[in-house]
Amino acid sequence: MSWPTHIVAAGGYVFDKNGNMLIVKTHNRGWDCTGGQIEVGENIEEGVLREISEESGVRASVRCLAGIYSNIGQHLYYDGATPVPTKVMLDFICDYIDGELTTSDETCDVIWVPKSKVLEYVTAPAMLFRFKNVLEFDGRIHYCSYVTKPEFKVISSRFV
Repeated sequence: MSWPTHIVAAGGYVFDKNGNMLIVKTHNRGWDCTGGQIEVGENIEEGVLREISEESGVRASVRCLAGIYSNIGQHLYYDGATPVPTKVMLDFICDYIDGELTTSDETCDVIWVPKSKVLEYVTAPAMLFRFKNVLEFDGRIHYCSYVTKPEFKVISSRFV
């Protein structure tokens, strides 16, 4: 028997009560939402809240699930040698509770941006696609599969 080869990850799109969105600048991907891989023994909501706190210094609560994404492409990690497994990512809309903005080992900048300006910061095509879906969220959960290499391409997209 072979074990699954999927990484499960979660993205946290945090909003404050003034409608600003929290974004972080990462070392490899530019401006992004907070988030990352779910750890062993951790449920998905705990994982996204941990990632938000670790990457930004912010404590948040999960409001709702907004999107489910499968990056089905196969490519190499930033080191150029390690194959990256297929990823399943769950995007959550979250609400700011408290905390001071703080960078981490994974982030070099953390800022609040008016939601009307967020897309001016995000440059990675897959993240731009996901940010747009969060900003246009109407209560329906978006499911998409895509690849990011050699270029970003949506394979399937629907509401579930």
